[in-house]
Amino acid sequence: MLQTLDNQSSSKDIVKVLMQDGGVIVSNQVSADLIDKVKTELRDPFDAEGSKFQNDFNGYKTLRLNGLLELSRTSAELIAHPRVMEIADAVLHRHCVNYRIGSCTAIEIYPGENLQELHRDDDAYPIRIPGVEFQLSAMWALDDFTEENGATRVVPCGNSQLDISSIKEQDIVQAVMPKGSVFYYLGSTFHGGGANRSQAPRSGLINTYSLGWLRQEENQYLTIPRKIADSYPEHIRRLMGYQSHGQYLGVYPNDPDGNWYES
Repeated sequence: MLQTLDNQSSSKDIVKVLMQDGGVIVSNQVSADLIDKVKTELRDPFDAEGSKFQNDFNGYKTLRLNGLLELSRTSAELIAHPRVMEIADAVLHRHCVNYRIGSCTAIEIYPGENLQELHRDDDAYPIRIPGVEFQLSAMWALDDFTEENGATRVVPCGNSQLDISSIKEQDIVQAVMPKGSVFYYLGSTFHGGGANRSQAPRSGLINTYSLGWLRQEENQYLTIPRKIADSYPEHIRRLMGYQSHGQYLGVYPNDPDGNWYES
């Protein structure tokens, strides 16, 4: 079962369910107006280049975009949403000094798309440390997510040692939620896009946050032009990775604070 909490729930309660089940939905976290603004900004990029990431894993009736901080300035309000930061603090800070964006991806699944294979986001890393979560993901519903239009499929168990061969169909649920809601899930949680059996596309925005001592899945320094990176406030630039991790990793020698590269 995948639990849904309302947007007045405490971050402590959200984290408790997340760590117990591997995923949790918080309904109606942001307004429809904010979501519509993000969708408007992504429309032209989706149409222009969304198909270039199509393959057997991503699907051939799904559009994808990366580098969202260049394509949609409003997306920063979701990427660095205060509630998301509270959840990420609680999940990731226990294993790092700071964390950063692992990847930012917009996805639009069209009618006729098939099931995506179940996978774990942190399988990008070649090791697994018992008790340590490498990533947290926040999936924002840019449309209503329904069973018919391909709401994300999830195996809610909170067991990082689960083997995919042991998963049965009855173990899988879908992250059904209204537009403006957010689905948090751990990097160790099995999930995958659903099949869109409806008559309209459904879109979502997935932001992952990784431990600060890990390499980013999506290289923000190369993906986001420096001029655009510099135009964002400090807390966004820090999330992009423009900070060191502690005293030893990524240090910029001329930084008087020892942990921040200021342009």
